[in-house]
Amino acid sequence: MRHVSGPQGSRVVLDGRPVLLLCSNNYLGLADHPRVREAAADAAMRWGAGAGASRLVSGTMTIHRRLEEALATFKGTESSVLFGSGYLANLGVVGALARLGGAGGPSGSVVFSDELNHASIIDGCRLARAETFVYDHCDVEHLAWGLRHKLGPPNHRAGVIVTDSVFSMDGDVAPLEEIVELAHRHGVRTVVDEAHGTGCLGPGGRGAVADAGLEGHVDVVVGTLGKALGAYGAFAACSAEMRDYLTNSARSLIFSTALPPPAVAAALAALEVLQEHPEMVDRLQANADAIRDELAREGFEVAGSSTQIVPLVVGDADLAMRVCETAIEGGVFAQAIRPPTVPDGTSRLRLALMATHTREELRAAARTLGRAALQAGFRPGAGVPVAAAQPAGHPEERVVAPLAGEDTAAAAA
Repeated sequence: MRHVSGPQGSRVVLDGRPVLLLCSNNYLGLADHPRVREAAADAAMRWGAGAGASRLVSGTMTIHRRLEEALATFKGTESSVLFGSGYLANLGVVGALARLGGAGGPSGSVVFSDELNHASIIDGCRLARAETFVYDHCDVEHLAWGLRHKLGPPNHRAGVIVTDSVFSMDGDVAPLEEIVELAHRHGVRTVVDEAHGTGCLGPGGRGAVADAGLEGHVDVVVGTLGKALGAYGAFAACSAEMRDYLTNSARSLIFSTALPPPAVAAALAALEVLQEHPEMVDRLQANADAIRDELAREGFEVAGSSTQIVPLVVGDADLAMRVCETAIEGGVFAQAIRPPTVPDGTSRLRLALMATHTREELRAAARTLGRAALQAGFRPGAGVPVAAAQPAGHPEERVVAPLAGEDTAAAAA
């Protein structure tokens, strides 16, 4: 693992070398914000370094309740509940909802999951021990086909649709309006993971769900405290009834020690800063647009991304590492991402923008990346387009829909 000296800012010292950081999820730069750091320090002095127990024993403290109330208000939901991390949140939420309302227990429920969902969702599907239907990436027609064939007569089974809002390796956004409409039509629940949407998209940074005008229409919105909010932990925003159910059913919550007070206080302070300065979200998006423009001038294919995550798909894993290492020598750190995180043949440099980057830094970084690619033997623009990526997440569970008319013919037979 590479070693960063000092705090997580837009510029860091990496293994002794000063570099521009282009692969951190500290999207708004709040991890190093003075108010956030001070809040964490004050909480340690007031409430201690740790919570000491799980939430259902003696680990729920005043600061936890304060943050949960603030997050519910921010997300426009009735309630919310904290988890130890985004990974734990998805494990707990998916498993709990797969068990909820299924005829005959977990085996009676079906989880519908986008093929490029985060690993935490994939593992949540597997640990839920429910049947999982993996639909093609952002393909609502494939999802609709799966809903009809898995839940329709004579099955009459329960189901839940789970999707990232912003996909972490590609930077594209799920078709949330169509997904929610299908969920309502088929009577299934929805879970949207806003790990890379909270603080980055929508009015005031409230996320892709709010951006689509769907507040109050998604059963559970999962979010993280460790990306745009610069702290650590996660939450599920939902109704009060759902909160009570998750609190008593999500095993990753029940059997984990509660978040430490300094992390909770830091997240609360970060949320307050975001709400006082919503222009940070605009700066982040402006920087994302700027880097795409600059990279396009260098010949890179960047059309697949519309958010602060910009993948430069190289293809070969070793080649991606060479581009990464050459860019570091030039003063830019953009980590190479390889299988199994992404599909074979789509290794990439995953660029993550911050609101604290300057236009001049991004312009220089694009030139550095262009030179690094050529020096490593890669011609910008020669990579595999993001839209052409093959299934990465859980292809073993993926179900291919028939061609138009085939399902009708099969039914007639």
